[in-house]
Amino acid sequence: MSAHSSQLYAPSDFRNEDNYVRMQLTAVASLTAATARSDAATPEPDIKQIVDAVRQAQPTRSQEPEDWRTLVLWVDDRPDNNVYERRAFEAVGLRFTLAHSTKEALDLLDRNRYAAIISDMGRREGPREGYVLLDAVRRQSNQTPFFIYAGSSSEEHKQEASTHGGQGSTGNPQELFRLVMKAVVTRG
Repeated sequence: MSAHSSQLYAPSDFRNEDNYVRMQLTAVASLTAATARSDAATPEPDIKQIVDAVRQAQPTRSQEPEDWRTLVLWVDDRPDNNVYERRAFEAVGLRFTLAHSTKEALDLLDRNRYAAIISDMGRREGPREGYVLLDAVRRQSNQTPFFIYAGSSSEEHKQEASTHGGQGSTGNPQELFRLVMKAVVTRG
């Protein structure tokens, strides 16, 4: 599990506004780096859109240090590919448990509660492993918001994720940030 902040913060939680601004800038910088890395077709990320996404992520502060409402399960056999994305989320107070496989994720879900689940699509286990995990989670009557973060943002993939019971599918870091933050704030 990632050892980072365990609470979601608002500007009033800081004695010094500079700390809040620093956290916001960290989120913006991380999303910018993730966007630049993920979208080679776009030479420069749209900073205004990124700033707006971070600004709209107005989470509430969690009351309990180890509160599940700030904990996200991220399933990816290559978690180093998502460092910037996680840093953006961590800058606004989310924490992560990382799993490398469907089996590991299901074991963790048996023992822990999460605010959201983010999964890649293809893993060593198979090219559609994200849906395999999503289907298994829903068969257990677990309704944790589930997001596929893969190389596609096509409507076809968004619809298929929805058909399997997911809340979103995207290859865009900014869209992932908005979707997950909306789900986390709603559940909190």
